[in-house]
Amino acid sequence: MISPLAYIHPEAKIGENTEIAPFVYIDKNVIIGDNNKIMANANILYGSRIGNGNTIFPGAVIGAIPQDLKFKGEETTAEIGNNNLIRENVTINRGTAAKGKTVVGSGNLLMEGVHVAHDALIGNGCIIGNSTKMAGEIIIDDNAIISGAVLMHQFCRIGSYVMVQGGCRFSKDIPPYIIAGRDPITYSGINIIGLRRRGFSNESIENIHNAYRIIYQSGLNITDALKKVETDISMTPEIEYIVNFIRNSERGIIK
Repeated sequence: MISPLAYIHPEAKIGENTEIAPFVYIDKNVIIGDNNKIMANANILYGSRIGNGNTIFPGAVIGAIPQDLKFKGEETTAEIGNNNLIRENVTINRGTAAKGKTVVGSGNLLMEGVHVAHDALIGNGCIIGNSTKMAGEIIIDDNAIISGAVLMHQFCRIGSYVMVQGGCRFSKDIPPYIIAGRDPITYSGINIIGLRRRGFSNESIENIHNAYRIIYQSGLNITDALKKVETDISMTPEIEYIVNFIRNSERGIIK
């Protein structure tokens, strides 16, 4: 299961049934769980923490130091959950003193050439398209779909069940359940197909749609729009998530 042509530091900890191909490099202070498959020429560097059942494709680099000039060698980690597909040439940097760790949850697909910068937090069940680049301290909530060649400004947040069109760039937050696209990026409706595929009821979808009609089409400022949403629409978990997401947004949301 472990090729003699791989380099594994004596202090690295490797779980059971983990397959390590030739020319893999595994540094010290690395912990890898069970049932992983690490393909040729992948690099698992200092501070990496990898769960169970992941597949890491050739050329991926996990745990490289941040591309941040403020980084002074502090002890930080890059943490990967379970059952992720990390495709060719994906780079996941470890954290800085800001948060101390970069986190990729479980059940995600990171396609070829994705970059996850320092202190990023990616949830579960996300799909990140080829060559998408995430700057430092971004947050992606569960079940978001980010298409290819998307550029994310530092500190941005993307809500759950979002679909982001390929080639977009943005510096504001993208609230949950919507489609974001065009250039410059704008609200392009709710992600109806995605919500139906995920089992959302027609009533929930209609409530979400009505909330965004108020937020984006009523002509009210965002504070008054959120108050109207709270007054006019049943406060289901989905509506509460939308309201709290927008109200707590530090960068503001896309228009």
